[in-house]
Amino acid sequence: MLNINIDTVLDASGLNCPLPLLKTKQALHKMSSGSVLKVIATDAGSVRDITVFIEHSDHDLLDTFIGETEYIYIIRCGLGVKK
Repeated sequence: MLNINIDTVLDASGLNCPLPLLKTKQALHKMSSGSVLKVIATDAGSVRDITVFIEHSDHDLLDTFIGETEYIYIIRCGLGVKK
């Protein structure tokens, strides 16, 4: 994983689809542009959901780690969000 300063950590472990994505959207909405969110999920569906969401948003997926039982996403909050 990249060496990046994390501003907020969202632990969505144990939550099933679509909750990891919903919680990620909510967290990003509360963050300032340029802030970095680390999401920890255990639902395999989060790989597809979060990736597609980021592709259709102004946020940037900086790094992803896919382990045996957890999925970690490092997301830089884009423009047009609450400051």
